[in-house]
Amino acid sequence: MPLPEHHPPITHHPIPITPAVPAPIVPLHPGPLPAVQTIQLPDGRLITGYTLTPDQPQTAPVPVARPVPSWAKTTALLAPTIGGGIAAAGYGLAAAAPGLIAAAHALWAAAALLILIPLGTVAILRTITGRHREEHTETTQIVQVTATGLFGRAHGTIHNHH
Repeated sequence: MPLPEHHPPITHHPIPITPAVPAPIVPLHPGPLPAVQTIQLPDGRLITGYTLTPDQPQTAPVPVARPVPSWAKTTALLAPTIGGGIAAAGYGLAAAAPGLIAAAHALWAAAALLILIPLGTVAILRTITGRHREEHTETTQIVQVTATGLFGRAHGTIHNHH
């Protein structure tokens, strides 16, 4: 099997539209140079070299303490008071529960009495006066209704019974 031919990759070299303008040359000021020291080794030789100063770690800026807003102070002071009030109300309701149940029963009894007194009075007065509902009331009975067509007029017979 023959090996495939290897062609070099095609590289595109675009031509700039405008000529390149060189950037202005800015002289750099040298930074701090390390110090040079001469030291004597224990065997008596003198060596000159740069002293390495350890980089000082950057200290984080000290955060400025901001004052606590007045609404936060008020909320912090009111929270225990409100919680204590709720606890006291719960204790009071627990202590007063039997009395509250009795008061609720008394109120229901009073409401029933206020409803039954007028109804009983009307029933007694009807019994005494002998006025009853009339037995025979007028009724209307439609016997037959006819209509012709979908929108035809309806005709019927109406009987009134007395």
